Amino acid sequence: MTLKKHFPNFITILNLLCGCLAIVASFNNNLVGASYFIGLAAIFDFLDGMFARLLNVKSEIGKQLDSLADLISFGLAPGIIVFILLKNSNLSDFQIGNINPIPFIAFLIPIFSALRLAKFNIDPEQTESFIGLPTPANAIFIASFPLILEYQSIEFVSNLIANTWFLFGLSILMSSLLVLKIPLFSLKFKTLKWIDNKKKYILLAISIILLIFFKFLSIPLIIIIYILLSFF
Repeated sequence: MTLKKHFPNFITILNLLCGCLAIVASFNNNLVGASYFIGLAAIFDFLDGMFARLLNVKSEIGKQLDSLADLISFGLAPGIIVFILLKNSNLSDFQIGNINPIPFIAFLIPIFSALRLAKFNIDPEQTESFIGLPTPANAIFIASFPLILEYQSIEFVSNLIANTWFLFGLSILMSSLLVLKIPLFSLKFKTLKWIDNKKKYILLAISIILLIFFKFLSIPLIIIIYILLSFF
């Protein structure tokens, strides 16, 4: 019984470990590796909740541990990716002493992720849906950038991702979406009925088609479609 009780928390710790490894990879200029670790963390984040429900071992400590792991894997890790992308971008000459402050805008992402997760833990309205962009979706959106740069050499897209002001504005936009009172549907399936999961099935079908044709470039498109579908 004890092992069963702690199994979901063990999976959550694997999520946290992946976030730590993503940060290490980023500081070693391996942003592609960091992106894969964030993707793996997202899988563990899905599995811990699934096993907690299947084994009927939900706990308050599991809820808090999940948020702490998410802050590292889906807050700090993607923030560091954007920080390094900004440092490597066509930075302007704006300096304060010997430091260019522009890349530090990326740390709005972990700051607002912390606010998002704290609000989620105390908000009873977010049991069936989300208010604000979930941190894993935000992190996956950002983690797609190094993969697109590495595997899909599309000049316009590459130039956009390398543009200082695009990354600067994106940091502000994505941080805002985390805490804005925008209702977004949950991606968890409690039943397989069409009537209960119409938006989820539509998103799943669109995602499969986009992944087949556009590969990593489809990831930010899927997140945008997820946001848009939530408004209907």
